[in-house]
Amino acid sequence: MKLILLYTLAFMGGVFLAIQAGFNTQLSTFLKQPVLAVITTSVASAFFGSILILTLGKGQIQLNILRQVPTHLWFVGGLFSMAGISLYFYTIPQLGIARMITLGLFGQIFFSLIAGAFGWLNLPVEPITTRRLIGVIAMLLGIILINTK
Repeated sequence: MKLILLYTLAFMGGVFLAIQAGFNTQLSTFLKQPVLAVITTSVASAFFGSILILTLGKGQIQLNILRQVPTHLWFVGGLFSMAGISLYFYTIPQLGIARMITLGLFGQIFFSLIAGAFGWLNLPVEPITTRRLIGVIAMLLGIILINTK
C-alpha cells in the first residue's frame, strides 16, 4: 500500500510540473522574458514552501545543521533549476507542451540512468541492466510516436 501511495505521489508531482510549465509559459510569454518568469516562480515557490514549513514543519530548523551544508549546495541546484525551467518556458511556445514535456522527461530519464550507474551527485549506484535499457528504448519510441504527425 505504501508503494502505491509513493507511486501516486510521484505521478502527481509530474502532473503538477506539467501544469506549472503551462501556467508559467503563459507568464513568460506575457513578460517576454523566460528568466523573469523563473524568478517569479522561485519567489512564489519560496513563499508557499515557507507556509508549508510553518504549518506542517516538524520541529525547528537547527542552525548547526545549516552551517554544515557545503556552500555550493545552497546555489548549484538553483542554477540548474533556473536553467532547466527557463529552457522549458522558452521551448514550450515553439514545440508545444506535449513535445517539450516528453523530450524533457527523456532527458531526465537518460541522465538519471547514467548518473545512477556511476553514483554521480552522491546518488546510490543503480546498475544499467538490460531491462532498464529496454525501458529507455521503449520510452524513446513512445516519444517518437507522440511527436510525429
